Amino acid sequence: MSAVIPFIILFILTYGHVKGVTVYDAFIEGAKEGMDITLKIFPYIVAMLLAVGMLRASGGLSLIVFIMKPITSALKIPEEILPLIIMKPLSGSGSLGVLADILKRVEPDSLTGIIASTIMSSTETIFYTITVYFGSIGIKNIRHTLWAAIIADIAGIIAAIAICSRMFQ
Repeated sequence: MSAVIPFIILFILTYGHVKGVTVYDAFIEGAKEGMDITLKIFPYIVAMLLAVGMLRASGGLSLIVFIMKPITSALKIPEEILPLIIMKPLSGSGSLGVLADILKRVEPDSLTGIIASTIMSSTETIFYTITVYFGSIGIKNIRHTLWAAIIADIAGIIAAIAICSRMFQ
């Protein structure tokens, strides 16, 4: 499969030459724009990572899990996945760490492990994504984006729990 990559590069260079584009100059210009965007969104990324780190280090995540435990028990949701449900909208790397912790405690092929893995792959890092994308272009009013994303995440979580419970129990 990796042998295909040189052909893709050759195709791009040839196509650019045929279209009259100076490919190297276009690449350099794109790299400059990429650096500008990186510098623009860097403060937003730092703020988000700091908030997630503080939530985990302060015990805030554990407190939220403790408060939600009666609800998850009543709904027959494995309590181990609650930290993942809370962390996933905030941070991809943070939720990956939570998933790793879950899979260390339970078997990866257990119902809880399968549900956690499915939630990890069927939900989005909502707040991180909104922060980065809207912050990079300077949009302050996100309108309905946040609520639409939260509803989509909740649907993904419910579907993951329902389908996995039905298929693997």
